[in-house]
Amino acid sequence: MLKLTQTSLLASLCLLGSLGGQSALAQETEDALSTEIELGAIFTSGNTKDENIKFKSNMVYLRESWEYGFSIDGFRSSKDDELAAQRIYTVGSATYNLDADSFILSRIAHEDDRFSGYDSQSDASVSYGHNLLRERENIDWNYTIGAGMRYSREPGDTTSEAILRLGSELRWNVSENALFVQTLSVESGSKSTISRSESSIQSDIMDNLSMKFAIKVKHQSEVPIGREKTDSEASVTLLLRL
Repeated sequence: MLKLTQTSLLASLCLLGSLGGQSALAQETEDALSTEIELGAIFTSGNTKDENIKFKSNMVYLRESWEYGFSIDGFRSSKDDELAAQRIYTVGSATYNLDADSFILSRIAHEDDRFSGYDSQSDASVSYGHNLLRERENIDWNYTIGAGMRYSREPGDTTSEAILRLGSELRWNVSENALFVQTLSVESGSKSTISRSESSIQSDIMDNLSMKFAIKVKHQSEVPIGREKTDSEASVTLLLRL
């Protein structure tokens, strides 16, 4: 039964991929809307009963000089029917393009990590961004710098602090079928600094279906007692573009 479930999951993704190509083209042409969905899962039974599920979804809507984005990134792990890890990180953004190279980015993010020691953490910021390496056909690189606020909620207490936010994203088309993406961000406040890094490479399986390998690292300089400052995650997922 377990093997059937996993096989059905992969088959469904492949089927969606084969059906999604034409609708994706129509969406991008008419509404300038693009969507990406990632899914990875491992299930074991027998002497050890584990479940590990990784999912992510990105939506981008383009309208004239504006670009609106929304993403949700989640991970859940259980061992012998007992929850071992659960995290959901959501980001909403609005970008106004000043010209071909410069833009203003406003974003709001919320993280609910059940095992971080916080009930949740949220931040909102406005940044100036600039595109680099515009003359290179296969590489896009931008940076952002801005300021905002972060809210950290612990059991019985909520703290707020002003933050300085620095960010960078590099997208490199290594070949016609492979894409390397590196994102970095640092959100520095008077009470704590949070740094995030994600390195990933995507390899096309079909026109709108890819295999993605990613490594994520999050470091927080000050954490509740008994918690680790650094969390890392390595994943292999199927990425479907709709």
